[in-house]
Amino acid sequence: MQLFLDSTDTAVIADLAATGLVDGVTTNPSLIAKSGRPMLEVIAEICGLVEGPVSAEVAAVDAEGMLAEGRKLASVAENVVVKVPLTRDGLIAVRDFAAEGIMTNVTLCFSATQALMAAKAGATFVSPFVGRLDDHGADGMELIHEIRTIYDNYDFDTDILAASIRNPAHVKAAAIAGADCSTIPPGVFADLIKHPLTDKGLEQFMSDWAKTGQSIL
Repeated sequence: MQLFLDSTDTAVIADLAATGLVDGVTTNPSLIAKSGRPMLEVIAEICGLVEGPVSAEVAAVDAEGMLAEGRKLASVAENVVVKVPLTRDGLIAVRDFAAEGIMTNVTLCFSATQALMAAKAGATFVSPFVGRLDDHGADGMELIHEIRTIYDNYDFDTDILAASIRNPAHVKAAAIAGADCSTIPPGVFADLIKHPLTDKGLEQFMSDWAKTGQSIL
């Protein structure tokens, strides 16, 4: 499963990308607003930090506006993925983007039928928001299972990008459910590597090694 960072903090992205484990980045209007920087500048910098897909979201809500903005965003770098909302106009724009060879990420997906329509429109990625579904008493991971089944039934090429990830358990469940990717807040990404028993075991190993008085080099 590919792991994306959900962030516009370029310093944090650069730090975590150094692990070699970051496959891409997703952004949204809220994260851009939080950065306090010009959007195109932020996207260009992120695209220089990671080789994988970088999702940049349009602000328009009509198809014509989405197409104009999306083309502008796609011109920033070859790895830009134009992010559009899962609406009627968004799907119309996705069809045109697909014909033009522009990658797309259809966001704010909350049902399997929405995901079906995104795939039929030619989306590169679809982003089901598992955490927000959980917040409203639904089972976000069940949606991932449903989309996986539908996409496999019909050999759709659209990748399932699990979004609204809140914790490492969400990442594990998404991987088990067959998501192609997860987009993860930096703090959760860092937590994927950690376990208290790892820390405890390493401390013991280092203590025992020190007692030997040896050096490998």
